[in-house]
Amino acid sequence: MQANKLPVPQQIGLLVKALDGAKRTNEALAKCANGDEMIEILLGASAKLGLSLTRRDLMETPPIRDWIWFRNNDPLFTVGDSKPRYQQNIDRPEPSERKKFLGLF
Repeated sequence: MQANKLPVPQQIGLLVKALDGAKRTNEALAKCANGDEMIEILLGASAKLGLSLTRRDLMETPPIRDWIWFRNNDPLFTVGDSKPRYQQNIDRPEPSERKKFLGLF
């Protein structure tokens, strides 16, 4: 069966699988300032794969819909100081400098 004849969720799944490991495309997506720029890159990737995805399909179908939302908005809430996890470990005090919790840790 041709990829462009599949239902939209399956086409989105194929696009997501194709993006996994696509270094240049992922770097371009990371540099996007907003969701509209992301959609343009994703439409190009979709066309290269022979998928018949539209702007509306990308904006309404998860997980890409969620990626676009997070690019356009701040998270509803954050845990901690909103630093990315890989940066939180850098500022951690040494064990001797930490305060003990109930004398246990």
